[in-house]
Amino acid sequence: MSDDEFTPRLGKSKGEDGKRLVKYGGRVLAAARLAGSKTGVLTRRFDGSRIGRGASIGRLLSSRDRLAGFRARRAIVKTRLVRMAGNGFAAARAHLRYIQRDGVTREGAPGALYGRETDLADGKEFLERCRDDRHQFRFIVSAEDGAEYPDLKPYIRRLMAQAEHDLGTRLDWVAVDHFNTDQPHTHVMLRGVDDRGKNLVIAREYIAHGFRERAAELATLDLGPRTDREIQQRLRRDVEQERLTAIDRRLLRRMDAARITSPAHNDPFQQAVATGRLRKLGAMGLAANLGAGRWRLADGLEDTLRRMGERGDIIRLMQRELTARRLERAPADRVIEGELNAPIIGRVIQRGFSDEHRDRHYLIVDGIDGRVHHLDIGRAAATEPTPEGAIVRIAPRSASARDVDRTIAEIARENGGRYSVALHLRHDPSASQAFAETHVRRLEAMRRAGAVERLSDGGWDIAADHVERAAAFETRQLRDRPVAIEMLSAAPLERLHGADAATWLDHAIASSEPLVLRDAGFGRDLRDALAARRQWLVEQELAEAEGGGVRMKRNAIALLQRRELLRVAGEIGSELGKDYVEAADGARIEGRLTRRLELTSGRHALVERSREFTLVPWRPVMERHVGKPVAGIMRSEGIHWQLGRGRGGPQIS
Repeated sequence: MSDDEFTPRLGKSKGEDGKRLVKYGGRVLAAARLAGSKTGVLTRRFDGSRIGRGASIGRLLSSRDRLAGFRARRAIVKTRLVRMAGNGFAAARAHLRYIQRDGVTREGAPGALYGRETDLADGKEFLERCRDDRHQFRFIVSAEDGAEYPDLKPYIRRLMAQAEHDLGTRLDWVAVDHFNTDQPHTHVMLRGVDDRGKNLVIAREYIAHGFRERAAELATLDLGPRTDREIQQRLRRDVEQERLTAIDRRLLRRMDAARITSPAHNDPFQQAVATGRLRKLGAMGLAANLGAGRWRLADGLEDTLRRMGERGDIIRLMQRELTARRLERAPADRVIEGELNAPIIGRVIQRGFSDEHRDRHYLIVDGIDGRVHHLDIGRAAATEPTPEGAIVRIAPRSASARDVDRTIAEIARENGGRYSVALHLRHDPSASQAFAETHVRRLEAMRRAGAVERLSDGGWDIAADHVERAAAFETRQLRDRPVAIEMLSAAPLERLHGADAATWLDHAIASSEPLVLRDAGFGRDLRDALAARRQWLVEQELAEAEGGGVRMKRNAIALLQRRELLRVAGEIGSELGKDYVEAADGARIEGRLTRRLELTSGRHALVERSREFTLVPWRPVMERHVGKPVAGIMRSEGIHWQLGRGRGGPQIS
């Protein structure tokens, strides 16, 4: 027949018995595998890394990344995917506020938000566009030689344009450049939707390699390849570093299964720096010389060097902050608290980000033990603001269930799995209403995390394994909030010893448990302030000299607190044109919660009515109700509040 008349016939995909036919080539490969031979056919377990946009270009850039030479400029891109459900939108607003904070530009001004085509983007408008998004991407982009850029905006715009080309969609983003660290960097917020309004899914391989390789390409194009001199200078510095370096990564790649490596290299300079680095690692106890140019690297070398680098960064940070404040502390008195074992009382030197990408904060505290402590305090949103100079008490938190959880579980077992304040008071007639409501606050916190359910009548459905659920809830909370921070005084120590108000110094003087102070650092400053405060109290006839100390009068603290409230109320009354009404015991308090006041005697809430206002003690839970109507009853042990809910709703005291 002629070629034009040829028609191929497709064979059957299944045999007569319904089983799939196996081609002859497949049989050969299967037999070879059974015989133990290498077939050259690579199998890859599905791990989801190729799902989403940019998968193919991500694989290409990944392979090129492994083969890249030393001449290319390097860049770091940290990526984080944030869910917008729950508190995600509020967290996005807080993050946007953070990246635009003061002191991040070269001139120390607030950060300027910019976008694709504007140098002054509208953050509120961007957040409104994000309101219904499922997720959001956040990037930190830092080119190795970013300090050489007079302006990072063109660089970031070209990077995002290249990402649009790779991902095949238009991207909606805003960014802020930061120059407040040794390495200039840019924070980018990217909406999680494509140009059609669908969810934007970026392949994991592109996130891991694509963004970084594109950023490095642009930096190399802008600044030119690294010269031999630049490379050699950096490698010489890396030889003595107590952190993970590029030399370490190369040695790790070359080691065998027994963790044995060699500095041998065709380039004499590369061999010299590798030999010098191995000797440094040997002196640090992280490598053993086996002779003949062979070294065995220690187990966990990479993690150990990474932790050492982080510790070195913290030490330099502490030294810089102490020097800026002219505080002299011996190196032995600088403590990096990996895990807090005992409470610390001290003055806040600085609070900042230990991990900007994951929103984790650190706190540097000048303790009454004469030492300076660096602590990881967890996520910023999980802790109250702690201004510089404030006096705080920091205690470790545990992941175990609390006594309140066991009490709730016990009451629920007696009442068919239900809990309420009424059932609590029936179970324990000696308990007060306010005490029972502390259990409701605990359940409210667990409900927001999905660990317990509230019933329509205001009661609670308690599971049989409630104590175990509470322990799991605490474990999750511990990751975000590893320590408990109590604000003892928002006012600095210098303003307390002569303040006509109830101060933390007064509570410390009246306490039956004296503070253990070291005669150094903040301990010495606090000892002097306590002595001055005792003298002031005697002069004001609020305390009497007794033996070697003083004895405060019974109502001294209450009198000082009332003095400050009346003074502040007079100022507010003149501002608002309203009369101040003191909150007497048993009085009902109604009005709109308008703002929080930072007084020397503690935080107070301003509750306004049409012609009058009152000042009442503040509680953290009230933050969500600022600007809303509130109602409560003043009691000796506190205020019985009902905030923003109807009958049977949660109450605080």
